[in-house]
Amino acid sequence: MSYEQEDNNHFVGSFPKDFGYGPFDQEEDQSGPIQGEQKLRILLMGLRRSGKSSIQKVVFHKMSPNETLFLESTNKIIKDDISNSSFVHFEIWDFPGQIDFFDSTFDSDTIFSGCGALVFVIDAQDAFIDALNKLHLTVTKAFKVNTNIIFEVFIHKVDGLSDDNKMDTQREISQRANDDLLDAGYDQIHLRCHLTSIYDHSIFEAFSKVVQRLVPQLPTLENLLNIFISNSAIEKAFLFDVVSKIYIATDSAPVDMQSYELCCDMIDVVIDLSCIYGLPSSRPDKPDDSVETSAFDKASSSLIKLNNGNILYLREVNKFLALVCILREDNFDRQGVIDYNFLCFRDAIQKVFDLRMVENAKEETTSPNGLDTSTPESPVSPMSPESQGSPPSINASRN
Repeated sequence: MSYEQEDNNHFVGSFPKDFGYGPFDQEEDQSGPIQGEQKLRILLMGLRRSGKSSIQKVVFHKMSPNETLFLESTNKIIKDDISNSSFVHFEIWDFPGQIDFFDSTFDSDTIFSGCGALVFVIDAQDAFIDALNKLHLTVTKAFKVNTNIIFEVFIHKVDGLSDDNKMDTQREISQRANDDLLDAGYDQIHLRCHLTSIYDHSIFEAFSKVVQRLVPQLPTLENLLNIFISNSAIEKAFLFDVVSKIYIATDSAPVDMQSYELCCDMIDVVIDLSCIYGLPSSRPDKPDDSVETSAFDKASSSLIKLNNGNILYLREVNKFLALVCILREDNFDRQGVIDYNFLCFRDAIQKVFDLRMVENAKEETTSPNGLDTSTPESPVSPMSPESQGSPPSINASRN
């Protein structure tokens, strides 16, 4: 089905009607984190006082950056399971800076074997010679145990540096760290460096890029977002994890930092207003629900008009995910089409993760000798026409 426009300035298309049009308040059983999937670990490593614990508290526990000044130095491994309060399904392990890899009590095989990503934090305001040496030792030690680990470097505390100094520091650290690995024969490893600070949104964007590399459905999610924005006259869209403000996926257009900050601030506004005016402050039926998740329900949506003629539009995808879009006010006169396309998008998102759960269930039924003991079924791709409710190709009308 397509909608013809009354003017020729822009167009808005939609998904076919048989894709599954339903009432807006329809709520499916979308529990958030993918059940049955093995939890990956993200390791936070670095020298003492580099800011590892501050990053963890600010990103995943909504601690104010100013309060991190009173955090004590980490003297043992702190494991933080965030899968129960967020869509992202992994554990954060915060390691003390003085850890010795050659200590007999350090079981590198156990620690690195189940690791999905290793984030090494370097204090940009301190001399980083020792940090580079520790980075090289850490990366090579981990790579020998697990060649599938994703390595990321956070050049942290850059809020105290000038813009030119930031770029020079990033270039120097990246070049020296990667050159050291090449000289040691580890040409398979390439370290990605991010400039971060807990006093702005750079730390959330950097962690978003780390998490995205751990999401196997990322290409499909990006494709769905591209389909959605191209047929809804939307300029940019983010799929956010509400609790952490990490964006799980975005469309293929480049990410503008200012746009990302606006979307993050919008989530904060929606949650704060929902906590005050939306739902009761206590949930006796679900005492384990956090304030953020209890305030974010199936009816959550928001519309904010900016002074520059743009609109911020938020819609709930499931208990833990929200779609935040940026579009021009002129393109919002067909809100019904956008809402309809969103329902199709939300349906497709759920089917993507349902398929992942089916694959995980099949893996669990595989016998130890590698043979599948389950009843064989013909797999259907979520993007194929055979899958009911799958997103088909769309021919938007342009007049």
